[in-house]
Amino acid sequence: MSYRSIRDLDLRGKRVLLRVDFNVPLEADGRTITSDARIRAALPTVRASLDAGAMLVLASHLGRPQGKPTPKMSLMPIAERLGELLGKNVAMASDCIGGEVVQQAQSLTPGDVLLLENLRFHAGEEKNDPEFARALAGLCGIYVNDAFGAAHRSHASTAGIVEHVSEAAAGLLMEREIKYLSMALREPARPYISIIGGAKVSGKIDVIRNLLEISDRVLIGGAMTYTFLKSRGLPVGDSLVEDEKLDLAAGLLAAAGDRLLLPLDHVVAPDLAADAPTRTVDGAGQPIPDRWRALDIGPKTIAAYRDEIAKGRMIVWNGPMGAFEIEPFARGTIEVAKAVAASKATSIIGGGDSEKAIQIAGVADSITHISSGGGASLEFLAGKTLPGVEALETSARSNRRSFSHGTVA
Repeated sequence: MSYRSIRDLDLRGKRVLLRVDFNVPLEADGRTITSDARIRAALPTVRASLDAGAMLVLASHLGRPQGKPTPKMSLMPIAERLGELLGKNVAMASDCIGGEVVQQAQSLTPGDVLLLENLRFHAGEEKNDPEFARALAGLCGIYVNDAFGAAHRSHASTAGIVEHVSEAAAGLLMEREIKYLSMALREPARPYISIIGGAKVSGKIDVIRNLLEISDRVLIGGAMTYTFLKSRGLPVGDSLVEDEKLDLAAGLLAAAGDRLLLPLDHVVAPDLAADAPTRTVDGAGQPIPDRWRALDIGPKTIAAYRDEIAKGRMIVWNGPMGAFEIEPFARGTIEVAKAVAASKATSIIGGGDSEKAIQIAGVADSITHISSGGGASLEFLAGKTLPGVEALETSARSNRRSFSHGTVA
């Protein structure tokens, strides 16, 4: 895939609209940021733009305000935190479009930063309304998308705006995401190990299918395990099962052969609670008891998965091995995290709960790439086209100027 990179553009003295993903978690008061990881992830592109002499207009959504102003979803706390991280003032716009915002944007000088108010305060954002996209485009001369976490949405600020600007490019974070996720799909190093966990087969069926086509081994964990096991006729107690997906699970197992590995043993409990009694069973000779549920992989599975992971030269992981937020059921996920970190493989973590597990295990610095977009990375790994990326590719094809950086073979 080919697209223009921010590194291909001359930003000096230009007004740049940079789409970022500042959809950070906030306390209920709407004022206190509980994690600034997404703000920090955007800093390389923000700083590169400012160092290049740009006048920077930042745009992001936050939460789900249903197309109307919602004070507790204002980006004001983000402006304050970004200013602290940059060591400079970040001006806060009163809205994201309109005459007053145009004046604020036009008054910027090189090195200034203006953060627009929540894009989703307008219904036109999620509807990809052409007029709303055109109004956003009117704030800039150059558009840069660095919001990979929103790239799977066909919204005005991620897709529609590209039709109304003369130059569009990917930011540094977007480039990094595409680079590593593309590596996982196109001629990956082998052995290639995929690790898929989480609650439901239905939520990750496309990813499982796609990774089965290209992986040497697919290791399954999490509650989705028990839909697979029940499809084999094994007792699963009160474990979470999608009964309507049993035929689908059986078909996947038949097609995968020995490339798809299921847990060999399970940590079970009568309740999902920190003080619940637990035991480890193999699920066959020691069936999961009635009224008990499986909540983590057991020690035999951890050892087997660790051995497979150690062989890998490319590892992709998305989804926990169990209910890792509760201590008695955390070991499987944490041990998998440590095994991935200790491997010699190029390791790619697909955001969400897998990222939390990496942080809890304290091994984030040993992972090659941790995706900033859980939903976007899932769709990318499923082989789907992301509207935000497709828009940049379309812009590149229509722009005859040369570019060299944004190319993935």
